[in-house]
Amino acid sequence: MKIAILDDYQGVALGLADWASLDAETTVFTEPLAVSGSGSGSVSGSDSHSDSGTDSDAVVRALAGFDVIVAMRERTRFPAEVLEQLGDLRLLVSTGPRNAAIDLAAAQRLGITVCGTGYSAAPTVELTWALILAAARNLPEEAASVRAGGWQVGLGAGLHGKTLGLLGLGRIGSTVARIGQAFGMTAIAWSQNLTAEKAAEHDVRAVTKEELFADSDVLSIHLVLSRRSRGLVGAPELAAMKNTAILVNTSRGPIIDEPALIEALRANRIGKAALDVYATEPLPADHPLRALPNALLTPHIGYVARELYETFYGDAVEDIAAFQAGSPIRVMAPA
Repeated sequence: MKIAILDDYQGVALGLADWASLDAETTVFTEPLAVSGSGSGSVSGSDSHSDSGTDSDAVVRALAGFDVIVAMRERTRFPAEVLEQLGDLRLLVSTGPRNAAIDLAAAQRLGITVCGTGYSAAPTVELTWALILAAARNLPEEAASVRAGGWQVGLGAGLHGKTLGLLGLGRIGSTVARIGQAFGMTAIAWSQNLTAEKAAEHDVRAVTKEELFADSDVLSIHLVLSRRSRGLVGAPELAAMKNTAILVNTSRGPIIDEPALIEALRANRIGKAALDVYATEPLPADHPLRALPNALLTPHIGYVARELYETFYGDAVEDIAAFQAGSPIRVMAPA
């Protein structure tokens, strides 16, 4: 059996699980196979999200001959046209319990088993707050000053008594709200289907979309990328925000109209953007966001934590072993 482990950017996969127990030839890919497009959504046309597009020919060339592929989240897409050309592929394992970048219907039609792994949202919640605190207290600038031999260089902003806005109040958004309340913040939220009763369950006040953008001192995005949410944060929404507000996105890049955000940051129409996700990933080296002093950028590390990776890769080994034994587990089926 030949196994391909994809997109192991940190080169950690082999050390986090017992791959030797599988009696297989394992190849690790530490670089993206190819990147193009911009977080275009599900390969099957649904409303789900995807990290980035990938060039189909490059993927097929790289993965020809592998029996098993282990995909890291949605970094590499597997639409029907890719799966149809991977004639040796028998098992596709995705880290996490679902993956909108895999055409599950095509996989089923082609006799390819698709399995998932466990998942935890805790690392994303934690990174969201790391970004909020770093942006509010100017931590990158202050740390850089100390390292360069300097001292205090700016005046940070406190959070106590401020308004935390949640664009989306699901599992992650509600947890982010609870932490904000512990800091003494007032939490408000809006999404298309959010009711006042549902928000009140989390001691959050449901508001209109207009109120959310106008009243938030920190606005954090926690929505799935869909046809309704793509470009939801555009020029009008950014114009409605306070010029001191911090916009945080650890969800999916295309929820924000990126050119509109760049223009707003250049004109200082909002205070800062703290971003972990982008329309194109990895973020191009010459991308204008990289040059903006009021943009705090991290490389999509919301879920990149040792404990979660141990779950991902440990479960992936279990999936492969169960498949070898003829009893697949955690099988993903098309809706």
